[in-house]
Amino acid sequence: MPTPPPSSPSAQSTPKHDAVLEAALDWHRAGKGAVLATVVETWGSAPRPVGANLAVSGDGDMVGSVSGGCVEGAVVAESFDALESGESKLLNYGVSDDDAFAVGLACGGKIGVQVQPVGKPGGIPEAILAELVAARAARKPVAYVVDTESWDRRLAGPEEFPDRFRADRSGFEPDGKTFVAVHNPPLRMVVVGAVHIAQPLMPMARLAGYDATLVDPREAFGAAARFPGETIMNDWPDEALAEHGLDARTAVVTLTHDPKLDDPAIIAALKSDVFYLGCLGSPRTHAKRVERLTAAGLSEAQIGRIHAPVGLDIGAKSPAEIAVAILAQMTQVLRQR
Repeated sequence: MPTPPPSSPSAQSTPKHDAVLEAALDWHRAGKGAVLATVVETWGSAPRPVGANLAVSGDGDMVGSVSGGCVEGAVVAESFDALESGESKLLNYGVSDDDAFAVGLACGGKIGVQVQPVGKPGGIPEAILAELVAARAARKPVAYVVDTESWDRRLAGPEEFPDRFRADRSGFEPDGKTFVAVHNPPLRMVVVGAVHIAQPLMPMARLAGYDATLVDPREAFGAAARFPGETIMNDWPDEALAEHGLDARTAVVTLTHDPKLDDPAIIAALKSDVFYLGCLGSPRTHAKRVERLTAAGLSEAQIGRIHAPVGLDIGAKSPAEIAVAILAQMTQVLRQR
């Protein structure tokens, strides 16, 4: 069974960096007031992608980002105005060479930002935000659709915008007024093998936005003392992965070098639609792995999904460097598919 990390403060106090919607809902329900700002368009070298969110409370608390810091102050001021007026608005920010550090983007880009007060007549209704937060918690893909002229709002499933969900891409529809914010389930990573590489990889993955889980039936290896604050499953990998669940928003990394542990996890991952499977081991080790997997009945196409040796070839030597290489390759596969 999983060993949960120590309890942490709620989103209302010190939320996770990606729990923006949850923070906005908590602040609103606590009576503090909340505004949700969303990047709806970008031009040039804008630092945050379309769909990026920033939540602002009536007390000036902030979670998330719409620009990496260069226009946050202006968006916060507009958020206070939106709380007072109760109306949503569209904002545009840019920069010229003459005022690079004025309100705008010092990197030279431009962004459009949608600002919506929570629970106000002209803002996002609490019920819709609550349903959106619940869908995220249930790992249910959902889109928040806003008509930026009438400010009508609704939720939609992936069947209505299949291409957007596959590409994890928010943006305006061809009509130029309907903005679709795609909310795919949060990214997850399962690491099989509580070895030295896993020690830096787990916290690095969390910093990169993954819900990370460590699997190792050897309790001396997968111990809380070695991995403080991490979620640990001391079950056999195939059982752990069946309980955890595998989907297209999940990455699996095997690190044990022991076929008894790695192979069941690899087979389970290859029979699922995980977006990434990386396996530690030299080319010689992987060749033997391929022989075993072929004998187990896996096809050449299935086996070809494995990234081995795991990680980008950056000359990594130390456990931390190898962890960087693994995360870099995961990011490459996720964003370039």
